[in-house]
Amino acid sequence: MSCCGNRRPEIRVSGRTRGIAAKFADSLPALNLFTIEGWQTPPSSSAPPIPACAELWAAGAAALDRLAPGRHPLYKRAQTVHALKMISAKALFRSAAIQSLTGWERLRTGVSYFPLDDTFQQNPFPTYARLRRKDPVHWSPTVNAWVLSLYEDVDATLRDFKRFANDSRKTRGEPPPGEAPEAPSMLSLDPPDHTRMRALVSKAFTPRAVRAMEPRIEELVHELLDELPEGEPVDIIAGLAYPLPVIVIAEMIGVLPEDRDRFKRWSDVMARTLEPTITREELSEAMDARDELIEYFRAVIEERRKNPREDLVSSLVAAEEEGDRLSEAEMYSTLILLLVAGNETTTNLIGNGLLALLRHPDQYQLLRDDASLTESAVEEMLRYDSPVQTDARFVLEDVELRGKVLRRGDQVLQLIGSANRDPRVFPEPRKLDITREENNHLAFGRGIHHCLGAPLARMEGRIAFRALADRYPRIALADPAPRFRDQVVLRGLEALPVVLHRA
Repeated sequence: MSCCGNRRPEIRVSGRTRGIAAKFADSLPALNLFTIEGWQTPPSSSAPPIPACAELWAAGAAALDRLAPGRHPLYKRAQTVHALKMISAKALFRSAAIQSLTGWERLRTGVSYFPLDDTFQQNPFPTYARLRRKDPVHWSPTVNAWVLSLYEDVDATLRDFKRFANDSRKTRGEPPPGEAPEAPSMLSLDPPDHTRMRALVSKAFTPRAVRAMEPRIEELVHELLDELPEGEPVDIIAGLAYPLPVIVIAEMIGVLPEDRDRFKRWSDVMARTLEPTITREELSEAMDARDELIEYFRAVIEERRKNPREDLVSSLVAAEEEGDRLSEAEMYSTLILLLVAGNETTTNLIGNGLLALLRHPDQYQLLRDDASLTESAVEEMLRYDSPVQTDARFVLEDVELRGKVLRRGDQVLQLIGSANRDPRVFPEPRKLDITREENNHLAFGRGIHHCLGAPLARMEGRIAFRALADRYPRIALADPAPRFRDQVVLRGLEALPVVLHRA
């Protein structure tokens, strides 16, 4: 197979191999992360043509045909015929197709973007740097989208809602997975629907309401830390970063303490709907969880209509803008969004941020010595390893960007994690510097979709890190290489085992 410039790669395989490839092609899931159409370049796209899907499978099959059992590492591990049968043929063909696509991608541009690769998920920053340097407006055939990596481009497209839409129904005809067609969340809407809904929700989710939670958040942080053992390994994610935001949002909504476990389970399941890699089984579980949440919220909303309280649900029920109110379905979608997005952002902020501090002990000591740096420390941690790594938009009209033409209907991925490491904007971006003064990061997005819960996440992070720094002169990593979860949009740790030392 050869590939030069924009020339179509030539694939020479036998008829038998093509037959084998075709047999598997239709039964295997597409690699495309954000749409279900498959790998084909959209007809309206100006992206370079790629080999047809069946030809890619054929290429993979041809490569496998050439492998003798004694040469390939997978076969080396298989010592018996039974063991050979245990090797998934689907996985082998899929792997071969991925390698074909990413190899073609690298030949054309000098870089490939495949966010399902474990190496990328554990450390995406080298790939980000290559994208910024070699191909900042990059067509990725594996995700079937344009990938933007420079701060300037990410910032501009996040702001430009007239040409880059959140609402997938405008180009794809359907809402994202996990959302009800009759009432998508604000995350999936554009003006004027987004403007109306956000104005109403903002009346409930006010800065005053967030500030009123501060004493309770401080109390919760200290209660959670009191339960953690000292001098032995403990998972700070399970002990602090995960339960804190769940309890906070549950109390803001008015969830009873005895219902928190169910609330946590629903939150975990629904969080997968933020990821384009969600499986059919996970989507089915998420739909069941959404139905259970709606039933729960229905009872809560009905109660608040009769007996209002000082909580978020009562405020949403009462919210009014020029005679308009949220429908019941809109309240459900809003509450679910606040639950899922709020929990994940804060959990990842605390986990990723603490890991960064522990890998830069001088910065942790600086934070301990000077409490006035807490706010700038949180902002730097948000920039350095952002809780949300990727956002996405749909092109509403043809746009030229750095010599590339993005056609109507194309999808654009904005790499927030890359933009926040752009050396054109942040001097020494790979350095964690909690004294950084110019820190206009994009961790909470930009424009009309700037995260509504950003003040709450910042407050939770500030209180958590201040409490950790005040309590523990030393925190040691119990695992020098904690693993990040299998995610594309979000970035968070599976666990963060540490040893807490009071002295």
